[in-house]
Amino acid sequence: MKKAIVTGAYGAIGLAVTEGLARSGMQVFMAGRDPQRLTTAARILNQRLKEELVFPVVVDLGSRLSIAGFAEHWQGELHLLINNAVTAPRVRTMTPEGMEMQFAVNVMGYWRMMTFLHQMMPAGSRIVNVVSYWAGGLDLSDPEFVRRKYNNDAAYRQSKQADRMLTAAFASLLQPREITVNACHPGDVNSKVSNDLGFGGSESPEQGAETPLWLSLSPELDHVSGKYFEQKQEKCCPFMKDKDAVEALNRLCAACDKYQG
Repeated sequence: MKKAIVTGAYGAIGLAVTEGLARSGMQVFMAGRDPQRLTTAARILNQRLKEELVFPVVVDLGSRLSIAGFAEHWQGELHLLINNAVTAPRVRTMTPEGMEMQFAVNVMGYWRMMTFLHQMMPAGSRIVNVVSYWAGGLDLSDPEFVRRKYNNDAAYRQSKQADRMLTAAFASLLQPREITVNACHPGDVNSKVSNDLGFGGSESPEQGAETPLWLSLSPELDHVSGKYFEQKQEKCCPFMKDKDAVEALNRLCAACDKYQG
């Protein structure tokens, strides 16, 4: 049986994605920071599925130590990684490891999960990065808003730009191993993050999960990699086409990870 990991899995979209993957016949590991919410969500989904296919795993996506430990103890192959965890605190917040929270979770969390887990993924595996059409303003000279005044909307937008760019970086890195890496905007779903950013949402979690699930499961995407999608349609992404900036961001993430380590 194939195995999948979904980060941010007890959020609105993550929960719908998890259920969709489990209904496709995959074992799904729900990754998040809150053990009680994870355990409750997994139990409810398994009862609904009438089969134990969903498993809670506690991982702090803002912590290098937590992600590295999770990867070290992973057993067997991994066939699908969905990076979906996101945060948008309204005031500048630091992680216990000393990194600005949005950069740590929304950017380094994606980078670290791909970096530490891709070695467990066989040919034909997929990585799906849940991003947003609401993206831009990345400042590689000040990614943690040390010099700039922190604004959660600006920090979120730059993190989603960075996630698109990291999709391009890892698609290139993993192409020789036949592991695909794609990004998508999931839809406008009412969630904690959208509320923290001052928005609501007009789509259901199930609607928001459609494109991530399609990228995860559709046979027509077996050899498609390094692309950005909205509503199951490929969209041009200028951020992903800027190879120099993509490489610079990847180097920055590697340097930040080394510093944290």
